[in-house]
Formats: sequence, C-alpha cells, structure tokens
Amino acid sequence: MKKEDSFLIAGEALEEVFEVDQTKGLDSDEVKKRQGQFGKNKLNEGKRRTFLEMFLTQFKDFLIIVLLAAAIISGLVGELSDAILIIIIVIVNALIGAIQEKKAESSMEALKKMTIPEAKVFRNGKQKVIKSEDLVPGDIVFLDAGDIVPADGRLIEAASLKITESSLTGESVPVEKQLVDLTDPDTPLGDRVNSVYSSSLVNYGRGRFIVTATGMKTEIGKIAGMIQGTKSLQTPLQKKLEELGKILAIGALIACAFVFLIGLIRGGDPLLLFMTAVSLAVAAIPEGLPAIVTVVLAMGVQRLVSKHAIIRKLPAVETLGCASVICSDKTGTLTQNKMTIEKIFADGQVMAVADLEKESLSSAQKLVVKIGLLCNDSNIVKGKNGTQEIGDPTEVAMITLANRFDYQKADQEEKHQRVGELPFDSDRKLMTTVHQIGDAFYSFTKGAPDIILNRSEHIFSEQEIAGCDETLRENLQLENNRLSDQAYRVIAYGYKKFDEMPEVTVENLENDLIFCGLTGMIDPPREEVKDSIKDCKKAGIKTVMITGDHKNTAVAIAKELGIFEKKSLAYTGVELSKMSDEELDQKIENIAVYARVAPEHKVRIVDAWQRKGEVVAMTGDGVNDAPALKKANIGCAMGITGTDVSKEAAEMILTDDNFSTIVSAVEEGRGIYANIRKAIHFLLSCNIAEILILFIASLVGWMQPLLPVHILWINLITDSLPALALGVEKKDSRIMNEKPRRLSESIFSHGLGGRIIYQGIILAIISLVVFEMDLISYGIDVARTMCFAVLGLSQLAHVINVRSEKKSIFKPDLFTNPYLWGAIGISLVLQLSVILIPAAQPIFDVVSLTGTQWFIVVIASLMPIVAVELTKVIGGIIRRRFFEK
Repeated sequence: MKKEDSFLIAGEALEEVFEVDQTKGLDSDEVKKRQGQFGKNKLNEGKRRTFLEMFLTQFKDFLIIVLLAAAIISGLVGELSDAILIIIIVIVNALIGAIQEKKAESSMEALKKMTIPEAKVFRNGKQKVIKSEDLVPGDIVFLDAGDIVPADGRLIEAASLKITESSLTGESVPVEKQLVDLTDPDTPLGDRVNSVYSSSLVNYGRGRFIVTATGMKTEIGKIAGMIQGTKSLQTPLQKKLEELGKILAIGALIACAFVFLIGLIRGGDPLLLFMTAVSLAVAAIPEGLPAIVTVVLAMGVQRLVSKHAIIRKLPAVETLGCASVICSDKTGTLTQNKMTIEKIFADGQVMAVADLEKESLSSAQKLVVKIGLLCNDSNIVKGKNGTQEIGDPTEVAMITLANRFDYQKADQEEKHQRVGELPFDSDRKLMTTVHQIGDAFYSFTKGAPDIILNRSEHIFSEQEIAGCDETLRENLQLENNRLSDQAYRVIAYGYKKFDEMPEVTVENLENDLIFCGLTGMIDPPREEVKDSIKDCKKAGIKTVMITGDHKNTAVAIAKELGIFEKKSLAYTGVELSKMSDEELDQKIENIAVYARVAPEHKVRIVDAWQRKGEVVAMTGDGVNDAPALKKANIGCAMGITGTDVSKEAAEMILTDDNFSTIVSAVEEGRGIYANIRKAIHFLLSCNIAEILILFIASLVGWMQPLLPVHILWINLITDSLPALALGVEKKDSRIMNEKPRRLSESIFSHGLGGRIIYQGIILAIISLVVFEMDLISYGIDVARTMCFAVLGLSQLAHVINVRSEKKSIFKPDLFTNPYLWGAIGISLVLQLSVILIPAAQPIFDVVSLTGTQWFIVVIASLMPIVAVELTKVIGGIIRRRFFEK
C-alpha cells in the first residue's frame, strides 16, 4: 500500500509505516534528513512574470506585429517621422497593458490572507512551535479549536474533533473526525473521517496526527498541480482582433500590390509608387486601435474596481460580456457560508424564526432556545477587529438565534452555571450539560433527533408535560423528516430535572428525557443572489450550481434561488463519473445542479459546456474550484473567503465575495464590447475612406491626394482621441435584455460591416470631389491641403454618427458624453493648428487657405452627418413597416 493512501492504513501500523515513535516524535537528525528528501511544506508558486515579460507579451498581438512591420518599411524608405510615430503608439499601448496587469497582480497580492505560519509539533520528546513550512512526513502535530491544519495527516488522537473542509470539499458543515480504519479505496475525501487535510479549519475539540504528506503532495498540492497543467484560453476579443488584424493585413497587401502593379504598367516612378503603396498600407491599418482597445478595457477595469471586482488580465473583462453560462460553487458564493436556524418546532407546530418575536415565544420555544444557548461550547466575541465566531458553526447558529431574542450567552451562563457536562461524542451523537437553576439541577441535551426521540419518555408543551407514546414519537419523527426533506439540518432538544446534583453519566443524564422541540438550520442563500439570477435569465445566461454538498440540500437551495426549475436535473459526482461524454453532452443543458463533486468533475462540466460553443464563467472560493477556474473562459474567485490557489487561477477576483458583482461585470463587459465595436466602426470607416481616396486616385491616374504624413496624423491624432472617447459611452439601458453573443459571431455582425463600407465610401467621395474640384481651381498644394482638412474634419463629424446604430444624433442624449465633445474639440484644434500655424505647414506639406476655401471645407465636412441621418430615417421606416408589425 502506498503512503499516499494513508487513510487506508490500519491504525496500529501508522508508526511503523511512517517510522516515528509517538512517545518521542522525530529527532533533529531525522527531520533534517526528511527535509532533504521531501523539501519544504509549501506549494510551488510558479515563476512570477517580471514587468519586462508582461511588457513584451503585449507584442504578440498580430495587429501590433503588422504595425511594427509598417514602421520598419517606413523607416527603410526614409519616412522616419512616420516610423517614429508608429513605434511610439505601439510602445504606449504595450505599457498601458503591462501596467494594468502589474496593478492587478499587486491588488491580488494584497488580498492574500490564507497563510499557515506555525504548527505545534512533537519532536525530541518535547512539544514546540515551528514554522509550518518546516514540517516533514512523520511529524506529530497537535490540533486545537481555531487552528488551521498545516499538512495532510492521519489522526492518532481525536477528542470531539470537528473540522471544516469547505475549501476542499465545498461543504460548510464540519466533519466529525474519528479514529477508525477505512477499507474502501474509493472513499471520497469528505468521508475520510480518520484523516485531516492542509488548509482545513479546526472548529471544535482537539487532536493529534501524523503528517503523511507535505507541500505539493498534499490534496491542495495536487489541485495546484492540476492548475499548472490547465491551459488558459484566448478571450473572444483577442480572437476577434486577431481576425481583424489578419483581414486588414491581407487586404492592405492586396491593395498595395494592385496599386504598385497598375502604376508600373503605366510607366510610373517605382520609388514614388512604392511610397504610395506604403501610404496605402498605413491607411489600411488603424494604428490607434490596439491602444484604444487597451485603454477602453483599462477604463472598464477601473470602473469594476469601484464595483468590487479586480480584473487580473485586461481582455478578461470583455469575455464576461459574452458569458452564456455561469458555473457557480454553492457554499459561500450563492449562500452565506453561515449556518442559520430558520425553523423551530415546539408545541406541535413548526414556526419560521423570522415570524417570531421575544414576546410571542411560547414556553417550549423559549426552552429550545435556552437549551441551544447553554448546552453549547462555542461563542461569538466582539473585539477590536469586529465580531469573531469561535467554534462549531452549528452551535454558533444557536447562539445567533438566542441573541435574536435578547438572550446573551454570558448572562445566561452566569444565571444558570454549568456544573457538569458530557461532551459531544460521534457514537452517542449527543451533548449534555448540567446547570444549577435555583435549588434544582437541570441537564440539557441536544443532538440527533432519532436518538433523543428514542430516549424521551415525555414531551414538554405550553399546557403540560405529557407522556410520549409510540404514536406521538412517530408523529415527531415525521416532523423531523419533513424538515430534513427541505434540506434543513435538524437538531433535537431535551432535558431532565433533578432535586440534587446528579451523577454525570450517560445512563443517568441521557435517558428518560423530556422532549422540547426541534430546530432546522441551513446555510441560507445570499439575499441579493435571487435578483442576480433573474437578471442572468433575462440576459440569456444559464446559472449552474456545482457543489460538494449533498444533493437534496443543493436542490433545495437551487429551487429557492430559481436555478432549479420544472425540467431541471440534478446529478451527483458518482453519477457523473458513470456518464459518458456523449451522454453528458445530451443532458447538460437541463442539468442545473451537480452535488458531491470532485475537482476533476468541475473541469469536465466546464469542458462539456465549451464543446457546445458556450462561454463559461466559473465562480468559486475554495481550493477545489481552482482547476475549473483556470479551465473556464473566465474564472471569478472570491476575495474575502477565497484561497490563494483559487485567486491565482482566476482572471477576476470579487473583493466583496458577492455573486451579484458578476452581473455588474457582465453588464460592464457587454458595454465595453459595444463601445469597442463603435470604435472599430469609426476607425475602419475612416480607414476605408483613406484607402479609397488613394486607391481611386491611383486607379484613374490622378496625383496623390494625401501623403503618408497626412494619413498617419489623421489615424493617430485626429481619429484616436474621438475613438477613445467612444469607449466611455453610456451603456444602452436595454443591454441586459439581449442574448449573449456567440463565440463564432463576427465582430462585423448585425450589419456593422455594411455600415462601415458605405459610410467609408461617403467620406471618400466627399474628400475626392473636394480634391478634384480644387485641383482644377487652385493647384495641387491647395487641393491636397483641402482634402487633408476635409477628411480630418468630416471624420470628426462622423464620430457623432457612430454613437448609435439606429437613433438619430438629435435625440436628448446628444450631450451625455462630455469626453467625446472634449476629444472632438482637442482633435479639431490639433487639425486646424497644423494648417493654420506657419511653422507646422512645411512639416505637414500644407499651405494656408482663404475664407472661401475654408467655407467649402466646413460644408463638405458636415455632409456625412446629413447622409447618415437620412439612412437612419429610411432604415427606421423600413423596420417599422416590415419587421415591427
């Protein structure tokens, strides 16, 4: 048998297998030897990327590569100013992307809270405190309530030991640990009651264990290894921009070759033709687009920070905009990760705690509340760092219930002093305390309902203490079953009265009880999650619950939240393991709940959705969520309760642990994509105009209307600022009523490609008409200057057109984006400056214009607004007449 299967090793063989004496522990020489053999007890963090590596990664983008090629060509043919301008914009873009990634990484580092600095260990026959990273297999470690388990191990002592393993299994209820031998090698981690696991929390009791695994060999380490082996996916935006870059590059090369060949056939100057071809290439590629996309994403990221979300990788925020499935962990994500008593059964009726007030409590209800408070070893302490809950979550829930009715633990314990106790035992499944009240003594017992019912001879009610016969016992059992079927964890309460201090034995205190009542507790859903899931449905997003909890509990919560509906299905991890990929693919769209799942199941579920072409967001906080967070299109880790491993694997961290923040992020992502489409619409329609101006002029044999410096100035300065301002356009109020876009959907879908082309043609025709008319009237220098002015200013007018695909620019929201008007104003001043300032004229090959010429420029520049408004009016009439009847 391998040491890795330590939970199967017989108890008496542990010392022999791990070569340790329980009475002495390991000696210093053996510790040194084992540290050399097994290494430090910590996870491999992986190599951190330097800022330089982050910076260089930005240059992998295809569009950036094309731009750099254009810069090199410009430099080789002597156009150094063009080359320098392109290189500057590319470097600025890369810096913005790298700085944002570095900031996100720094924010994540600040969130790290889950550290295990020290462990209580038995070495050289003495107990000592050491750094947990110095633990080795074979060490004997002590555990007390409040400790975090520092390594994986096998228990050799357990006194009422309860441990929460939610970070590994997803279950918020603590596991009762026992010194038993297990024989089934397929025993799920959550049921290995004889073992403890690194990062788990000791809620109650004490224990000792032999370390069986450290570092990457622990269960957490195995999951960390799975993460390192999981490949990250390219985001939808990255794919679309890569497609766009390739289309533009191929189109530019074809156009350049065509113009060059036509010119050569006509006997043109090869050098001039080559310069024209380079100008055409510069015109075809929107130099500002990568920077604009980066800045728009960065601004979206900053907005999300104020909404409690940290984006670790810049393009990831846009991915959320096309999320069609959110796979969410239940515990701590959809629920509060806090056991809460919601139902009390007493006096023959079940009451909701929310409907009860202290004044309305019956005697039986008060007794149930007081027994839960006094027969209790946990506490809620208020200190400088806020409220701290100490002990078992089930007992904490009982204290919270009592506090609701103004019963304080310290006050009640002072009035009713504890004089004896029988600690909780997993075999008895009961806990009993003895209290002196006046001259009498009372034993209060709480525990498993079936045990207490079988040991109760009477029942307490408002009217009397009556006998408890088999019929009444069966009825009480039915009430217990009803609560259990609603996924409540049910606890029963009973008591006995003595005239003098009783003998504190099980036989004396826990038989012939007077039954008082039951409580039903549950880890309740977060209040705001219901509305968030409704918003998701409206937005065409399916929410799926994936949890390590039991199926009935998961389904009950899912029904309450609106995740589980009439045709929904629920499967356990065992059932999922028996299912083929083909069967899973057939059923997956109806499966709303997965229960008792292992980490590999979560990855498989995400995989299955991705095979359907869906964009999957995975939320979670535990170590067990990490591989799926990495595998998903976007992983969303919890910032407060989330483990370091899950944060490391995620693209987004929710600093308030709120599922509802995801809905805000989805909305932000959709808005960002819509604004990027507007920027692409604006830039490409302008670039098409520039291409057509040069292409048509070359084709018909005209002189070159624009020089490379004109095109570069317009692309980088006049175009880029307004395009950037489009990135902060207000989101459409109906954006969350639309279905998510498919991954296969083109960035030019919904008529965008057609609009880009026809509006580009309009801009080109206006500029060419002005150029040809003025060439005849005023000569090449004035004609070229006027063409440059008209193209720059008409594009500034055109940016107002692209704010909405359908709405007229004269609607009330014309001035809702002050940044756009500021950008238009700055670009206008810059464009006019290079023409009006004499010192700039030789640099840009322009000349001064007369008043008449400026009048022509202004009228021509406003024509795109007239043309596009007409098409919007006509389009609106057609839609209303034929499509909206």
